[in-house]
Amino acid sequence: MENLDKRYEKVPVSIFTDADVASDLVAKQVATLIREKQVAKQKCVLGLVGGSSVVGVYERLVELHKKEGLSFKNVVVFNESEYYPLAKDELQSHYLYLYEYLFHEVDILPENIHLIPGNLKKEEISAFCEKYEKLLKEAGGIDLQLISADGRGQLAANEPGSMFTSRTHLVTLDYSTRMGAASNFFGEENVPNHCITIGLGTIMDAKRIIFMAWGEGKAKVIRKIVEEGMTEMLPASILQKHPNASFIFDEASAAELTRIKTPWLVGTVKWTDRAIRKAVFWLCEKLEKPILKLTERDYNDSGLGELVSEFGPANKINIRVFNDLQHTITGWPGGKPNADDSTRPERATPFPKRVVVFSPHPDDDVISMGGTLARLSEHGHEVHLAYETSGNIAVFDDEVTRFLDFVRGIAPLYKFDDKTAQEAYQQSLDFFKQKRPGQPDIKQVAACKTAIRQGEARSACRYLGIPENRVHFLNLPFYETGTVKKAPITKADVDIIVKLLQEVKPQQIFAAGDLSDPHGTHRVCFIAILEALKQLQGETWLKDCYMWLYRGAWQEWDIAEVDMAVPLSPEESRIKRMAIYKHQSQKDPALFPGTDQREFWKRAEDRNKNTAARYDQLGMAEYQAMELFVRHHFEKK
Repeated sequence: MENLDKRYEKVPVSIFTDADVASDLVAKQVATLIREKQVAKQKCVLGLVGGSSVVGVYERLVELHKKEGLSFKNVVVFNESEYYPLAKDELQSHYLYLYEYLFHEVDILPENIHLIPGNLKKEEISAFCEKYEKLLKEAGGIDLQLISADGRGQLAANEPGSMFTSRTHLVTLDYSTRMGAASNFFGEENVPNHCITIGLGTIMDAKRIIFMAWGEGKAKVIRKIVEEGMTEMLPASILQKHPNASFIFDEASAAELTRIKTPWLVGTVKWTDRAIRKAVFWLCEKLEKPILKLTERDYNDSGLGELVSEFGPANKINIRVFNDLQHTITGWPGGKPNADDSTRPERATPFPKRVVVFSPHPDDDVISMGGTLARLSEHGHEVHLAYETSGNIAVFDDEVTRFLDFVRGIAPLYKFDDKTAQEAYQQSLDFFKQKRPGQPDIKQVAACKTAIRQGEARSACRYLGIPENRVHFLNLPFYETGTVKKAPITKADVDIIVKLLQEVKPQQIFAAGDLSDPHGTHRVCFIAILEALKQLQGETWLKDCYMWLYRGAWQEWDIAEVDMAVPLSPEESRIKRMAIYKHQSQKDPALFPGTDQREFWKRAEDRNKNTAARYDQLGMAEYQAMELFVRHHFEKK
């Protein structure tokens, strides 16, 4: 989707359905440039970036090399930044990343690889930066610079406030940047304080730039970069001046752009039910009015005259949207028996239902839908919890020491083998003393961390009245690498999910449908579920199954998208909080909290309260809290 309206967007923007489609396009453009340069017998100079945003691009380039013979022998590469100080073989280094994802997989010549090292002596950095700029000029400059969006509009490692004319230099990372990188380094205290980065002036010298962004987490900063003016406090905004920069986004990262968020301000709109709902909610928020108090003038003065003209008068639209929103609210998430379900989100029959709740990590279920889980259990549904990954990398090492010390202490009381308990305790202590940040755990430690998280999950389920024989730990293989970086999903992952679904034959499925998880696990788990459902097409039970999507700890659904809202009383909110508390290893704080330092229970509680307040502001009944769900209509034969 190209931008057609220039009133808001100051740069050429292309929006794609998802990151995979966009990454494929970028890779093909890189490949085309490489081939054109080969025909002209010229070097192709690429500026490369590390990080999750370009994984798909590099994977596609490797595929083009192996399947279509794309050669990299004429390619010269420079990377945009490196943490300092950081050894080349550290898991978080861009050096290791680029070799692992690209260089080891293609036929690029070693002498054509120019990467910024993170292990220089401090007194060598200035000279290196001058040399790096000289190498760039000698190579003829960068033909194509790939670069991705950071959460606050950084470009490469240039922090807010960086000069637009800057060249390659050492930069001090600010607190927000270091917190954003904390998960990759297994704790904020392990994140280097500096980066060596190409400057904004260096980036602007590139002949062509492709700027990429994926995911809802980037949406707000993308709007600023694309629609607001240039400022050194938003380094990426300098790209507005580049004569040949392309901006490639997926739908999620483009969600805050005017043409996506409020398309009626840009041009003609196809007024679907959801588009009408979205427009009315926007108008309510803008004017701080509930739905039923909106007037004809409110619509006309706010650019929604076309909506009134086609579907009005205003009170007719108001009542339509009010009823539509009211029908999303239900205290019976599994369906209300012996009731007219024509306007309810869930079916009255069958009752009770067989329900499978997929949880990417062992606490996502209670964080995101703990109140709904309690309600489903209370109503007598056969609830099965499917924990897709062990979540063991999110357990502090000290937790292992504490649990093994406990086992050592009770061994004599229960006549355990106290010698083995002492050896396990000592072995772990010895390992932790020499363990480097990000180093994979030894098998025994990883198993102990898995056991800790499984025990917490079972404890939460017991508290919610879900029997242990309905608690399933899938331990999907893609996750078990021992590091933040995970393997791609394979048939082995999908087969595990297929087997569970065939055994339970659920009438309801709940799954994490958000793609904002900073570690990508939610996204991968969701893709694995969808692949399993594809394989199960044609199964009789699937024809009568509804699938509901919740969101994880990072973000809530837009109310305009919601199909089911489950209100929680003060007591149910307390029950949810207590269920989250059962996950003690994720408290005070969690190992991977992201940039939000609130504990997970607090994030969930604030989010649910804010959702209820939003419903109240729209004119609905006032509740203590609410959990939201979107129905996913998967393909059926």
